[in-house]
Amino acid sequence: MTSKAQRSEHIISWALAAFVIAFDQITKQLAVSRLADGAVDVVWTLKFRLTFNSGMAFGAGSSFGPVIAIGAFVVVLFLAKSLSRQPRLINRLAIGVLVGGASGNLLDRLFRSPGFLRGSVVDFIDFGWFPVFNVADISINVGAALLVLSVLSDGRRARATGE
Repeated sequence: MTSKAQRSEHIISWALAAFVIAFDQITKQLAVSRLADGAVDVVWTLKFRLTFNSGMAFGAGSSFGPVIAIGAFVVVLFLAKSLSRQPRLINRLAIGVLVGGASGNLLDRLFRSPGFLRGSVVDFIDFGWFPVFNVADISINVGAALLVLSVLSDGRRARATGE
């Protein structure tokens, strides 16, 4: 791949990360401002309901907020650094989505109440039968799934070609 093509893919990946961060933060701000008075039924079991998560996924480990924030920061740095070593565009896009999602939740932990490194993540998408989540959580899961599928595809391709 030429340097120019590689640069373009990096720019696309970083733009995707920035888009995810912006979209996540905008939707969280809307949730905070419009859902403070209660949940809004959307369709079937889906509702928008404001919650604040000071822990990890699904609310576990709420007393470890600062550790989670530092861990998220390290993961974001690791992913960002690995971007240039990715062999395929799909991997770069997946990492862009992952970095955007992890950064969106990290921003909450850094700047939301109760304070620096102890902030709670805003969650607001509620199906009633699944833990409440947000746009950043969706991005993290989609990015991780894309990476897993890419790795599985690479392994399958390598076995088929005898590499």
